[in-house]
Amino acid sequence: MINQPTIDKLHTMRLGAMADAFKSQNGEHSYETLSFNDRFGMLVDAEYQKRRTSKLQKLIKAAAFRSPDACVENIEYQADRKLDKSQMLQLSTCRYIRDGHHILLKGASGNGKTYIACALGIAACRNFLKVRYIRLPELLNDLIIAKGEDTYKKLIKAYQKVDLLILDEWLLKPLSTDQAMELFEIVEARTRGGSMIFCTQFDPRGWYDRIGTAEDGTVSEAIIDRIKHNSFEIFIDGKISMRERYGLKSNQSGCAD
Repeated sequence: MINQPTIDKLHTMRLGAMADAFKSQNGEHSYETLSFNDRFGMLVDAEYQKRRTSKLQKLIKAAAFRSPDACVENIEYQADRKLDKSQMLQLSTCRYIRDGHHILLKGASGNGKTYIACALGIAACRNFLKVRYIRLPELLNDLIIAKGEDTYKKLIKAYQKVDLLILDEWLLKPLSTDQAMELFEIVEARTRGGSMIFCTQFDPRGWYDRIGTAEDGTVSEAIIDRIKHNSFEIFIDGKISMRERYGLKSNQSGCAD
């Protein structure tokens, strides 16, 4: 017989999964042979798993991934891509985040940088770490808006708080002097706590000419120094792009840039 008052109390305490599991137990005679500890443990497990799943879904949604279905298990390792599977699996443990290191994903357009970055980001979410994905052009635009709305410091702090910040389209276009300074604020804030993943078509040696002007050599040097010497560099090769390889199915495993 179902004890409705108990179920109502569980819902009042926001223990919905436990309430559902309790109802299931009351409707199945097979549970009657189990001890109280076993049955209660199953109720707790149901609530625990529901909350973990809900938390994971919220973390993935908050991260705003371009490829929210990406996963390390689906990264493709064709010979021409020259990816080290053991390295990818090691990075998926998120040890680099706990150690405060960064990742540079380098490669031509269409070689799957974005997918791999999102896959590593979702691996971080699975470890219940806070992640944020954003294209660098969007980030710079958000900083301009924040200055106009007097929320600049608040935005910088928001990007500082996440455990992993993924910057896509890194230095796709050269930065102005103001943009270089704003980017330095982000990188500096992240250097004091948190990891970053950079998706770029350019080797760090070519970054100097893309950050500010010739007069801003100290700014570009400061940004590059904070990134390059604390990063795992991964070059993603490929005789053909993943878009060309898969055509209309380019949103599948390992295919998005």
